[in-house]
Amino acid sequence: MRSLREPVLLWFTQGQGRITVAGTTRGYGPNHAVFIPPGVMHGFEIAPRVQGTVVFFGRKHDLTLPQTPKFLRPRDSISQKELIATLENIQRELDGGRPGAQEAAQHHLGLLGVWLDRQLERERSYEPAPPRIGAAQRLAARYASLLERDFRSNPSVADYATALGVTPTHLTRVCRTTCGKGAHQLLEDRILFEARRLLTETRMPIKDVAEILGFNSAGYFTRAFQKNAGMTPSAFRKKPTGQAVRRL
Repeated sequence: MRSLREPVLLWFTQGQGRITVAGTTRGYGPNHAVFIPPGVMHGFEIAPRVQGTVVFFGRKHDLTLPQTPKFLRPRDSISQKELIATLENIQRELDGGRPGAQEAAQHHLGLLGVWLDRQLERERSYEPAPPRIGAAQRLAARYASLLERDFRSNPSVADYATALGVTPTHLTRVCRTTCGKGAHQLLEDRILFEARRLLTETRMPIKDVAEILGFNSAGYFTRAFQKNAGMTPSAFRKKPTGQAVRRL
């Protein structure tokens, strides 16, 4: 479980798996697109054969983008080809290093925003009356939103349940129903992803990372992190991070 401080578009071209957005899990496959606004908690599986593209819009994109998550499946080949061409044009400009490449990439990003608008309009015409969101999905979405807002202050699942007006048992049951993970596992996943981010993006001492994330001691944090990541925080920090992600 994670969230980003910028909008992101996931475009899957091969393979299949499951993606959890705002507390609800859905399947994805070839020619599926998922738009996720900033600050929305999400996580997804990547099997060995899954391929696709991730587009990071940046925090200052100046585009009118959806304010809620969108699951899209372009049904016609024209829409698919338009999206692929736009993504290739963005990548070509970023990799080419020609004069004006950044500005050109921004314009192509604007065309991607237009594609999103048009696709959403097509989706509405295909399905004029979308299915109603059930009570379980609404509660899971509220929990995911509250978790994303408050997880750094170290509340327990019981605290979240109280804030939502339900019992911890009911909250856990609902989370398992909507996304296959209990409320505590979602909370733990989100905290440990934040730990990975802090270890990768900052030089903050490990004991300070543990304290910020609400662990009682650096030793307890190390054990929890190693169980999740398969290595200690210090080993994770030393691990090569690979090629940097290109952003506009």
